[in-house]
Amino acid sequence: MRWFLRRLAFYVFAVWLALTLTFLLPRLMPGNPVGGLLQHLSPSQIQANPGIIATYEKLLGGNHESIPTAYWQYLGHVVHLNFGISTSNYPAKVSEVVGRTLPYSIALVGIAFVLAFVLGTAVGTVAAWRRGGGFDTFFVPLFLTLGAFPAYFTALLIVYFVGLKLGWFPFQHAYSTDVTPGLHWNFISSAIQHGILPALVIVLAYAGGWVLNMRTVMINTIGEDYVTMAQAKGLKDRRVMLRYAARNAILPPLNGFAPQFATAVGGVIFVELVFSYPGAGFTLQQAALGNDYPLTQALLLVFAICPIVAMFLTDLANLVLDPRVRTA
Repeated sequence: MRWFLRRLAFYVFAVWLALTLTFLLPRLMPGNPVGGLLQHLSPSQIQANPGIIATYEKLLGGNHESIPTAYWQYLGHVVHLNFGISTSNYPAKVSEVVGRTLPYSIALVGIAFVLAFVLGTAVGTVAAWRRGGGFDTFFVPLFLTLGAFPAYFTALLIVYFVGLKLGWFPFQHAYSTDVTPGLHWNFISSAIQHGILPALVIVLAYAGGWVLNMRTVMINTIGEDYVTMAQAKGLKDRRVMLRYAARNAILPPLNGFAPQFATAVGGVIFVELVFSYPGAGFTLQQAALGNDYPLTQALLLVFAICPIVAMFLTDLANLVLDPRVRTA
């Protein structure tokens, strides 16, 4: 219990640090929120409405407030999930834009990264158990080679060969333009088809790391006395591999889930750009280019909170799977 309380205190501090950094980073960007919104207006529209700048400054928040005052107001707004108005999607609220784009990224990265973890640990387990054999010789170098390429480069190759040349799957947007989003099969099937290629990129980019990590830990675990004893009892190889060796070897890779997930969340920006996938990463890039302070700030906070949540869930899994943690 003391271990869990220490970790909980760490996560509270990490969330506060993420809030502070996401407050400061957009304010280091050139320009201001009002300037970003005025870019969408013509000079004649500005001249016809002399008070429009003052109105937008009052609505969006100008540069007249001190940093401490703005910081405390920002914390209060975050508690109420009030991130202001998006200047690049005016007059839509930031919460509406995030709520519209975030589910696509969560579904894409979440499902693809879990698949990469499951695939990588499974391949690493079998490769270590049959080390030196054909499976180990072929699949481990293959996954390591695929994972060595940057995600955006792999995405470009898949777009060209699988999307353009072969035409197996759509490679733009998140669903067909003739489909209305909603909880019906036409939209769900279209979203699945459009998400296969970007999800494949994420799986290929990160599965190799799990293969190497699990193989290394598994080889060390195989040499333990309890594995040798299980084999001496005449238990089936599959049972010894899964119930004795893999069950204990999975803990170190599981602890690395959160840091790897953090890199995947950051890398999804480039993947979404290549596929024009309307997720949070693509929206963040558009918001940053358009000097959309409120939306950029909210999305940066989301990207910062995701790894923290992943680490917290990893610790909960350790609490359940590792008896040593419960006694710490």
